[in-house]
Amino acid sequence: MFGIYLKRELGRRKKAALVIALGLALGIALVITVNSVSAGMTQAQDKVLKSLYGLGTDMTVTKARTAPTSGSSGGPNFKFDAKSSSSSTQSSDRVQTQGGQALKSSLVTKVAGQKGVESAVGALSLNVTKVDGSFTQGQAKSSTSGSSTSNSGGQGQPGGSSSSGGAPQVQGGGADFNVNSYSVVGVDVAHQGLGPLSTMKITTGKTFTSAQTSAKVAVVSKSYAKEKKYKVGSTFKISGTKFTVIGIATPDSSESDTDVFVPLKVAQTLGDAKNQVTTIYVKATDSQQISAVKKEITANISGTTVTTSADLASTVSGSLSTASSLATSVGKWLSIAVLAAAFLVAALLTSSAVSRRVREFGTLKALGWPSRNVTRQVVGESMVNGLIGGALGIALGVGAAYAVTAVSPKLTAQLGNTGAGGAGGGPGGGPGQQASQNTLEIALSAPVSLTTIALAVGLAVTGGLIAGAMGGWRASRMRPADALRSVS
Repeated sequence: MFGIYLKRELGRRKKAALVIALGLALGIALVITVNSVSAGMTQAQDKVLKSLYGLGTDMTVTKARTAPTSGSSGGPNFKFDAKSSSSSTQSSDRVQTQGGQALKSSLVTKVAGQKGVESAVGALSLNVTKVDGSFTQGQAKSSTSGSSTSNSGGQGQPGGSSSSGGAPQVQGGGADFNVNSYSVVGVDVAHQGLGPLSTMKITTGKTFTSAQTSAKVAVVSKSYAKEKKYKVGSTFKISGTKFTVIGIATPDSSESDTDVFVPLKVAQTLGDAKNQVTTIYVKATDSQQISAVKKEITANISGTTVTTSADLASTVSGSLSTASSLATSVGKWLSIAVLAAAFLVAALLTSSAVSRRVREFGTLKALGWPSRNVTRQVVGESMVNGLIGGALGIALGVGAAYAVTAVSPKLTAQLGNTGAGGAGGGPGGGPGQQASQNTLEIALSAPVSLTTIALAVGLAVTGGLIAGAMGGWRASRMRPADALRSVS
C-alpha cells in the first residue's frame, strides 16, 4: 500500500518533485565540485613539495648561514692578467657552498640515531661561477654570481647586463667575457632513495653506483643537458677537474633547480668542504609523528633548523596558493550557504505541498489512518525527492569536475624562504637562494573520490529527511475536521 500510494503521488506532483530535486541537486553538485577542486589543489601542492623538497623526505636539517663580515663583497672575486698588448683567453671557476652553513658529516649519523627517525642522508649544495673570455692590457676583476651573462666592453667599461651578484669590473683594459653560474649537488651514492636525486628519473644513461664514491662522474638535469648540448659520454670541467656525464635525469614534476649531481665525496673536494654537508634529509618511521620527530631533533642537536614539508607548504605562494585559499574558504562557505538554502527551500515546498493536501490527508485520517502513517508517507515522498536530487547532483558535480580536469587550468607555485639557508636548505638539494625564487607551473585536476560521492549521498538523504520532517510535522497536525472544512 505504501509503495503504490508513493508512486501515484509522486507521479501526480512531478513538477513540485522536480523543483525540490533540482534545488538539492545544485547544492550537492557545488559541494562535489568544491571538494574535488580542493583535492586537486592538495595534489598540486604535493607535487610542488615533492619536486622541490624531495620524494620520501619528511624533513631537512640545516644551519643558518652567518651574516657576511663588514666590508665583504658577498660574492666571488676573479682576477685575470692581460698578456702585453694582445688579447688572451682566460677562464676561472669559483665554487661556493650554498643553502646554509656547512654541517659536520658526523651529524648525519647523529640525526639518524634520534627517536622516530628511520633514515637520514647528507648532501652538499654548491654553486659554481665560471668566468671566461678575452682581456687586453691591464687587469680585469669581477665580483659576481648568478645566471649566464655575456659582457663586452671597451676601455674600462664592460658592456651588456651584469649578473645578480654584482657588476663585473674591468680595470685598465678592454674585455669580452662570459659569466655563467650553475648549481652542483653532492649526493650520497649509497643512499639515492632519499635526498635530492630521489625526485629525478634517469631517462638516458644510468645513475651512480655505490662504488662510485670518488669517481669523477656526473648526472645532469635534462634542461641543463639541453642548454649545454651534453649527452651521455660528454665531458666537462669544474675547477680543472674533468667529469664524464653518465646519466641525464628528468624531474618527476616541473623543473629541477639542480643542474649537476656528483658523488658527495667529490663535491666536498670541489667545495673545499671535507667531511661537511649543507643539508641532512630525514625520513621518519611514522609520517603521523613528524612534528614529534622535529622536536626531538631540535632539542638534541642545537644550532640547527629543522624544516618539515608542512613548513614548506605554508610558504607556497602564487596562483596555486590563491586558488587553494578560495577553494577552502570561499568555496566551503558558499557550499554551506547553497546547501542550507536548498534544504530550506525543499522543506518549505514540502510543507506548502502538504498544506494543499489538507482534504486528502484529513480524509485518510477519517478512514482510520494514524498520524504516523501520514507522516511516513510524506517522509517517504521527500526521501525519494532527495535521492533523485542526489543522483542529479552527483551527475552535475562529476561532470563539472571532469570539465576542470579536461581543461587543466595552469597554476603557478612559488616556494618562499623558510629561514635557514633558503627553503629548507635547498629543496630538492638545490641552492637555497635559487630555490626560494623558483616558480613552477602545475596543471590543476579535480579528482572525485568515493568519499566525496558518499558525502553527496549523505547530503541527499539529509535533505530528504529535513524536508520530510517539516512536511510530516505539518501533516501530523491535520484533523479529519480540516478535510470537511476544505470541501467547498
